[in-house]
Amino acid sequence: MKWKLVMLKEYSGNHASVYSVILNEENGTLYENFIEENLTSFKSEIIDIHKRLVSIGTKVGAREGFFKLKEGKPGDGVCALYDIPGSKLRLYCIRIGKDIVILGGGGPKPKNIQAFQEDEKLTKENAIIRKVSAEITELIKQKDIRYSTDGLELEGQLEFDDEEQ
Repeated sequence: MKWKLVMLKEYSGNHASVYSVILNEENGTLYENFIEENLTSFKSEIIDIHKRLVSIGTKVGAREGFFKLKEGKPGDGVCALYDIPGSKLRLYCIRIGKDIVILGGGGPKPKNIQAFQEDEKLTKENAIIRKVSAEITELIKQKDIRYSTDGLELEGQLEFDDEEQ
């Protein structure tokens, strides 16, 4: 899998940086694809997510209470962005402390299911962000990705191609 991390400047600010992932040289990021897929059916929820992301980046940082934690493997930082109660959309992401959020994809979670594993689309989107998280973790350990001096940005190898290994 090839992927590239890109900072989303419209959401990033002096409290947190928000990134998303471009897979396999596609045109849009996983987050942009999520918006495109869900804007018509869930416009108000998309607007709420947009406002939450702006607030995270520019006002309050990635507070733990904004996220449903443990949506991946223990310690991988994979979570889902919480929206208002009763919302249907799940947006999977990686939370790195309170300073960095990497947005993946997601979709609507039907109320008749308990876990994302019961929905094919959510399972696929969660698997993608878990794989990206594992690769980022390894690149950080190898010091190919590091934090900026202020801790708000990722620097170094922000593109990855596991087919080259």
